[in-house]
Amino acid sequence: MNISDNRIDGGKAFDWGRVSADYARYRDIYPPEFYEKIVRRGLCVQGQRALDIGTGTGVLPRHMARYGAQWVGADISENQIAEARALSAGTDIRYVVSPAESLDFPANSFDVITACQCFWYFRHEQCLPLFRRILKPGGRMLLLYMAWLPFDDPIAGASEKLILRYSPAWSGAGETIRPIAIPPVYLNDFSVVYHEEYPLQIPFTRESWHGRVKACRAIGASLSPAALQAWEQEHQQLLASVAPERFTIAHYAAIAELQLRS
Repeated sequence: MNISDNRIDGGKAFDWGRVSADYARYRDIYPPEFYEKIVRRGLCVQGQRALDIGTGTGVLPRHMARYGAQWVGADISENQIAEARALSAGTDIRYVVSPAESLDFPANSFDVITACQCFWYFRHEQCLPLFRRILKPGGRMLLLYMAWLPFDDPIAGASEKLILRYSPAWSGAGETIRPIAIPPVYLNDFSVVYHEEYPLQIPFTRESWHGRVKACRAIGASLSPAALQAWEQEHQQLLASVAPERFTIAHYAAIAELQLRS
């Protein structure tokens, strides 16, 4: 389904369903450290129920399931959920198709709500009362993010310049290491109890980096077929000229933990 939001990319429509296969193949790139930091906070572990909103292809529940929590993943895109279910075969992870603003769960259902790479998409005034209701007393919200650093990495910078030629209003450009922004509407009901931002080097091949960039909102989820084909050709030519066959890309990750006030 097409999504259009004036807060994002100047209102340019995008559809994650168009890029679900590439998302499943190329965006499962978080390193072990990313998940270990969650466990060190005592979150998403044995004895807890966790809800991952904006779950996409279920990357977070699939990798965290081994730590023992009971997981539900929710996403607005049917195609993303179809990929998540296929990739989660043999697990007890439950998936539902739903926007964050209309999740339908009983009160006090979850110990933890996670949101990875998606928090800025939500209509927070609608989500806040829902999150407050379905979390248990003292429950946590865990916000997670990882992005490449175009000013620190020449390959990432070159790819980003090409993205902006095709999608000049892309609001995901120009990342630097920074805390996750918490909308003020949450701060009457939640306390920010922890945040951390840390650098990472993520390994890629030319193929996997091309796939990772294609599976972003500004490219695979929004370009016309003709524009996407042209971008693919240019990006592959670019990588042949600037990137070895194997390399790392400078990223940073951020975590913010919010606790529901009693």
